[in-house]
Parts: sequence; structure tokens; C-alpha cells
Amino acid sequence: MRTIKFRKIFSLLALLFILVVAFTSGALADRFFGTKKSSLTPTSLEQRILSEESVVIDVAERVSPSVVTVSIETPRRRVLDFDFFEGFRSRIEGGEPQDIGTGFIVDANGLIVTNKHVVSVENAKYKVITKDDKEYEVKQINRDPSNDVAILKIDAQGLQPVELGDSENLKVGQFVIAIGTALGEFRHTVTTGVISGLGRGIIAGSVFEGYVERLDDVIQTDAAINPGNSGGPLLNSAGQVIGINVAVAQAAENIGFAIPINVVKEGLRQFKATGSFAARAYLGVRQYTMTQRDAVLNNLPQGAYITEVLPGSPADKAGLKEDDIIIKVDGEEVKSVGGGLVEILSKKKPGDRVSLEVWRDGETLSFSATLSEFPG
Repeated sequence: MRTIKFRKIFSLLALLFILVVAFTSGALADRFFGTKKSSLTPTSLEQRILSEESVVIDVAERVSPSVVTVSIETPRRRVLDFDFFEGFRSRIEGGEPQDIGTGFIVDANGLIVTNKHVVSVENAKYKVITKDDKEYEVKQINRDPSNDVAILKIDAQGLQPVELGDSENLKVGQFVIAIGTALGEFRHTVTTGVISGLGRGIIAGSVFEGYVERLDDVIQTDAAINPGNSGGPLLNSAGQVIGINVAVAQAAENIGFAIPINVVKEGLRQFKATGSFAARAYLGVRQYTMTQRDAVLNNLPQGAYITEVLPGSPADKAGLKEDDIIIKVDGEEVKSVGGGLVEILSKKKPGDRVSLEVWRDGETLSFSATLSEFPG
């Protein structure tokens, strides 16, 4: 009797084990309950998360040694502030180094790319700090007049340069990684996101620098970018630089912008070949290139709407005025996409004489201007 009972118990346990295995695999579950196993099982979801994490970790470890922090030291000075209740109060400004931006190494012998606005202060001392906390004094600053890009030179050898990618065929939704000195305080901060948009146009520059310009065809991303990230790399999942972080929308969250790396590569090629950036043709207007929708809604022709003509500029000498709309340059239509005023002028050289077709108060007028070299 004990042998028979033992055999029955063993048989029941074996049958129970088979049923558990069958239901776990989903075979009997599909047959009896008509259910199908989800294509996104917990296992595959975990694998996808782990795969994404490993990509970020790998890129951060490989690229971080090529990313530097840019610091500035201005002369020490006393500043007076006025408070309505306490009157004048003095404070000391400058005299101490302060982290202000990011850069990345593009040559083993000490060439570093950053934003032009990061190193815009004259009579200041700049240093770069590497991942291993080594500090190098910036010996030379070369600013690209065509874009918000600068190349710094330090005395160093054997540095680890980044790999420059290709920004020609980027896709919206593409995974990206940013590395930089967030808020000028947290060095080598790594953030992730996607490309949110392509071909964006933004207004860059500062009234304190004497001009404001429009950067066309920049990359929009939702990867967290802060002012201290300026000049740092925007990377693809292979660890290649596809953009240089340039700006963040102050009135919104998760809207940052980067200059496509192909623009930087072209400037870098010219610099390495000649020792300087190519001179940029200058017209001397602050403008907004209207979209077709803007033009239709306001019953205006599409073109570059002039918000200000800078005194003494080629535009001023040619007779252009505020509220004019530049419709054509040398017969080429000014459009918001693929043919903005900045893009058209980028094909010109200082000294070129251009014909301008301008809309003013309901009339189409013709002007001629001789382009000069871009200041600064």
C-alpha cells in the first residue's frame, strides 16, 4: 500500500510540474484561454533597458576624457550695488576662476572646440580642465565669424580627441547623449534624450556683443542642456559628436539646441588649412526670416524682415531701413527653409556687391550693397 501511494503521489507531482511548465511557456494558456503572450515580455523589456543603459555607460566612459570644462578669470574689481532700504553696498567681483562652459578635444596636440559666446569676454584669462582635473591655460582663441564656434589652443600633447560624426542624415527621434558642465557647477554631467526637431532657426548672440544673429538649421533636442553645457558635445549612440550644444530655451523645459557638427567640421578644416577661419560677408541687419505662414497671416511677402539696420553697415550705406523686407538677393528668393538670408549671405565674400530686392510700404524697390567683413 505504501508503494502504491508513493507512486500516485509521484505521478501527481510529475503531472503538476508538466502543467506549470506548459502554462509558463504559454502553450496551454493559449489553447485553453485564447490568450497570447505579449511581444514585450518583462524579459525583453529588461533587456532593452539594460541595452540602453550599457550604451550610455559605454559612451560616457569613452568620451568623457575628451570633454573639458572651460573656466574664466576676470580682473578683480569692486562693484557698488544700490539697495532701496540699505543704500549703497560694495562687493568684490572677479579675481577667482569660475566654470562657465564646456568644450571637447578635436586634436591630440591641444585643439579644443567650444562656443564663441563662452569665450567672448575680452581681457580675461581662460583655462580648460580635463576629466582627470588637469588644468591648462588657453594660449590662443580663434573665433569663427560665421557661427557661434571657437577653437582654443592649449600646450598639451597626447590628448584623446573625440570622433566627429555626420549630421547630414539625422532623424527626429534619434537617441542622443549630452556631456557638459551643467550650470557651470557640475562637471561631466551626462544627460540623454532624443532629437526633437531638425532645421530649426534660433536667435543667438547678445546685445552686449553689439549684434544678434540668427542660426539656421540647428538641432533641437530634449536632452537636458543648461548654460554650462554650452560648447559641449551632443553625441549619437556610437559616441560620435553630431552637434555642439549652443543654447537652451529659457521660457521652456527640455528644449535645447545644437549646431550640426558638419558646420563645425567645415570651419575646423579651414582653420587647420590656413590657421584662421574664413572671413564672413557682412550686411549689417538684425532680421527675422518669415515663414510662408507668417507672410500669409500678415499679408506680406515672404522674406527677411529687418528689425534693425546697424549704423555704418553696408545695409545702412545702401539705404535699407527698419521694417523693410528683403525678398531677393542677387535674384535668389529669401525663404525660411533652405534659403534664409544668413544662408544666402554665407555663400558670399567680403567685397562682393549684391543686388537686393526689397519690399517697403507696398512697393518693391531695388538696392545695391557692397558686403564688408563680419566684425569680431
